[in-house]
Amino acid sequence: MSSVRSFLIVFDAEDPQFVRSMSSYSQGQMSERNNVQTLVNGDEIFPAMLQAIGAAQASVDMETYIYWSGSVGYQFATALAAKARQGVEVRVLVDWLGSLPFDENLIHIMTGAGVRFQRYRPIYWYTLDRVNNRTHRKLLIVDGRVAFTGGVGIADNWLGDARNPSEWRDTHYQIQGPSVAAFQAAFAENWLETVGETLQGEKFYPPPEPAGALSAQLILSSQPNGSEDMELMMLAAIAAAKDHLRIGMAYFVPDEIALQQILDARKRGVAVDVIVPNSLTDVPIVRKGSRHFWGQLLEGGVRMYEFQPTMYHPKLLIVDDVWASFGSTNLDERSLRLNDEASLNVYGKDFAQTQIDLFNEDLKRSRQISLAEWQARPMSEKFTDWLASRLHVQL
Repeated sequence: MSSVRSFLIVFDAEDPQFVRSMSSYSQGQMSERNNVQTLVNGDEIFPAMLQAIGAAQASVDMETYIYWSGSVGYQFATALAAKARQGVEVRVLVDWLGSLPFDENLIHIMTGAGVRFQRYRPIYWYTLDRVNNRTHRKLLIVDGRVAFTGGVGIADNWLGDARNPSEWRDTHYQIQGPSVAAFQAAFAENWLETVGETLQGEKFYPPPEPAGALSAQLILSSQPNGSEDMELMMLAAIAAAKDHLRIGMAYFVPDEIALQQILDARKRGVAVDVIVPNSLTDVPIVRKGSRHFWGQLLEGGVRMYEFQPTMYHPKLLIVDDVWASFGSTNLDERSLRLNDEASLNVYGKDFAQTQIDLFNEDLKRSRQISLAEWQARPMSEKFTDWLASRLHVQL
């Protein structure tokens, strides 16, 4: 159970006080004049990332939970190796657990060319107490001037355009402007822990240059300290909704406090739509644990949808038509208690509308779950859903 018992907001997301308060709650510095490009599915995401790597002049830093064998893994390994051969400093940090299905040959391709490759928190007998604390961040920073984040791992599962079960649905984002320095610092934090090397200087932190009109704020959670920042941010955002709350989550297992915040939003008359995966999820136990809690939400008027064509993997929270948050963070206790995560909050109606439009497109490919359908589940499913829900602190 969280130490946070309640969260009272007396203003909405359009109020300038929301921006100031969010900065205080989450300890994330606000930066102005950023540009954020939305990349939908592998057909857009991987080419943009590889193009940025190919254009690197000084440094490439990549951190990811998933880096698996396959054609995508090979493309990234060869692209990173090519830049290292040109004298660009290239660092790759992959989570030890998330990247277990990894062809050692890909590592050799990179390290043989001079790429600095490391695994985050490998398991030894003397590190067993930290086996559950992983980096789930998805970060790519090039020359300290362009950054990428979102839900995508380096694996063939994300290839294509979400047309069938073999092409996962996901969203990634390309960021330019002053906020990129926060992404670089996030990578540097985990690199320092892993290697003991401090990243500093202009190749990592060049003078900031304006790139657009968006205000943005990167929020980090980390273990053993700092995870509460992400939770406070999410609770504050939900509490500030006055018209419409949209939640698109690959893994949606909110704790009691987050559940209550969502229900409180409904009591204020806020429309709430939630998109989650259907049976094509890659982690069925999370879906089962999530479904156990749906009764409270459905009874409260929350509209629950399951995305149909393939695995649904975004992590998106939209408040009204003014604010959106995205990155690696799910609305579950694993993201808010155990993992190192990174999410970018973006303020601005034009950008929020692009996310609403994308969310609405996903709604068209989703099936709404009614309270009657939820109640009519077979007794065996109700039991296994309940059983899975007992593991919510690990999901």
